[in-house]
Amino acid sequence: MTTIAPAPTSTDVETRGFAVSSLVLGIVSFVAGFTFVVPVAGLVLGILALRRERSARTMAVWGVVLNAVMLAGAVVGTLAFLVFGLLLLPFAPLAFI
Repeated sequence: MTTIAPAPTSTDVETRGFAVSSLVLGIVSFVAGFTFVVPVAGLVLGILALRRERSARTMAVWGVVLNAVMLAGAVVGTLAFLVFGLLLLPFAPLAFI
């Protein structure tokens, strides 16, 4: 005799929203490039998911990791562009010769 698993209740589906959103924003920020807003939003949602949603802990951890890596990359990239630009600023008049 086969047993049919019960359908997930609405509370099971609703409690994974923060974790899924964090994971999706982490993937989008990884694919879309260096931005600040998307990884920050994903990081906040991932931390909220870790505190509230015990059933979706793996997705929340992956979302936090992806968003933290992309946020750190955006910060390092921005600082590198600023430093590189400031280092080349004295040579800017040579570009017009």
